[in-house]
Amino acid sequence: MNTWVPKTKLGKMVKSGEITSINEILNRGLKIIEPEVVDMLIPGLKSDLIKIGQAKGKFGGGQRRPFRRTQKKVREGSRNTYTYLSIIGDGNGYIGIGKGSSRESMLARQRALINAKRNIQYVFRGCGDWECGCKTTHSLPFTVEGKSASIRMVLKPAPKGTGLVIGDEGKKMLKLVGIKDAWSETYGETRTRINYAYALFDALKNIKRTKIPEKYMKMGGVQ
Repeated sequence: MNTWVPKTKLGKMVKSGEITSINEILNRGLKIIEPEVVDMLIPGLKSDLIKIGQAKGKFGGGQRRPFRRTQKKVREGSRNTYTYLSIIGDGNGYIGIGKGSSRESMLARQRALINAKRNIQYVFRGCGDWECGCKTTHSLPFTVEGKSASIRMVLKPAPKGTGLVIGDEGKKMLKLVGIKDAWSETYGETRTRINYAYALFDALKNIKRTKIPEKYMKMGGVQ
């Protein structure tokens, strides 16, 4: 990180110590261009990949895999393009998602990770289930809905100990953001994993778009 030479105004402000919190960037609506900004302000980020592809096999398909490969016929033969969908989070309210494509698998994966850092968001958490009322941040503050293409995702708060009642790819995202208990309902063509992940991300973003009671803001660690 010491070798990072920022090129944007925001990057220079972060490197010089003028901006010391990612919340300040998000609250001011500043656009993050350099992923190093996120690396510097949120150390210890974890990353994972959404399984958006499927290996070819007998009887119509094989196992899920973390990339989607498409082919285009050109004069020289077949040209492969790889697409990855990366998610990042710190387990304490921050999550990002990004898609990357390239003719090289490793480059596509790196682009997806960079785009996820550029698209990082803060998610308010809480305990909105009437059966629990423990006043901790193990779940959601209230029911929220997100949409992407034909997929509609509904997330509901759940009492402590319920766990994550959602598909495996959804569990990855909720764990990265720090949500331990939640109910979910999905509608539409959920086999399209990219739209599924973006619908879940949209639902999490909609928590912030809703007017948040002050008690949840304090519980979530945001002043």
